[in-house]
Amino acid sequence: MLKKLRLKFVLINMSIVTIMLCVILGLVFYFTSANLEAASINMMQNIAANPLHLGVPNEREKDIRLPYFTIQLGLRGERIAAGGGYYDLSDTDFLDDLVNAVFSSPKQLGIIEEYNLRYYRSDMPLNHCLVFADISSERATLNALLGTCGFIGALSFLVFLGISILLSRWAVRPVETAWMQQRQFVADASHELKTPLTVIITNTELAQSNECSESVRRTSLNNIAAVSRQMRNLIEQMLELARADNARGKELSGKVELGKLILNALLTFEPVFFERGRMLEQRVIEDIHVQGSAEQLRQIVDILLDNAQKYSRESGKTWVSLQKNGKKRCLLTVENEGEPLSPQEARDIFKRFYRADKARSRTGSFGLGLSIAERIAMQHHGKIWAEGRDGVNCFFVELPCL
Repeated sequence: MLKKLRLKFVLINMSIVTIMLCVILGLVFYFTSANLEAASINMMQNIAANPLHLGVPNEREKDIRLPYFTIQLGLRGERIAAGGGYYDLSDTDFLDDLVNAVFSSPKQLGIIEEYNLRYYRSDMPLNHCLVFADISSERATLNALLGTCGFIGALSFLVFLGISILLSRWAVRPVETAWMQQRQFVADASHELKTPLTVIITNTELAQSNECSESVRRTSLNNIAAVSRQMRNLIEQMLELARADNARGKELSGKVELGKLILNALLTFEPVFFERGRMLEQRVIEDIHVQGSAEQLRQIVDILLDNAQKYSRESGKTWVSLQKNGKKRCLLTVENEGEPLSPQEARDIFKRFYRADKARSRTGSFGLGLSIAERIAMQHHGKIWAEGRDGVNCFFVELPCL
């Protein structure tokens, strides 16, 4: 699919480039041809207006001078005079052929292909003046220009083809990344659902067995209920992540007092920390307001506090702070004592279904919480990141404040 997408990108790009090159080079050729023709015709008209002025040596001419000659005809079509410094005009048959060719055409201006001449006929009351100009140099110039345009066009086509191939790789890279993430997400979700489904099927078959005792059947049903709740939590988190993805780019117009929101979340988690023998401290500035969804911002705080109480060391401390970060930003920090994350883990921990500690895969955590928090922070025009140092893991959320 990605190869087809890159191929389509290159084809569309090169189609546009080809059309533009043809139009640009075609216009260059057309205007050059028109200018040369206009200069030739202008010279012939000037000569027809003053046929006796054939030019004085070393005289500076105002317009271009091509090889030309004139033929003067009387009222009855007889030749009166022929003059010009570029041709041998002693061949009467040649001159008669030219005169016949001119008068056989109704046009005042035209080209005699046989002799490679352009003619201009000036009809006056007492005579006719025919001016002939050689166009071989004009055609040679146009042929040379045509070859140059062809060479430039071919070279430009190859250059743009190489650039398009490179650009296609660059343009498709986000799609490729999203595609790989989607495949990984499906594989990870399937893996997470496979184990509980196996447990449910096994316990169901055991409970349906005729040889199963009542106590074993009750235990099997309890296992099925527990694993079903675990699957429901996973599906709810996946739906929450999908909603967070779909909400990206939408404007949030609500005004939220972030300090008060964090303090309410801390009141909820204080019993949890106390029950697990962990300490919770806070340094929260209340008078900080942000624009967004209170429900989603509360979800970020809940995710960070839940991770802190799960992965803190025994009797470890957790510090929560909210403070201004410059004039227009605020910074939420959640720090907990525990095994510090490596720089690579601090980046990977926001990936879907990623767990820094694989042994904790069955604690009810599916590795989606921080992905959800990251999407919500991005939706609120903020960012979230993690750092591990000196036995403490720090999670930072920076948001624009009102």
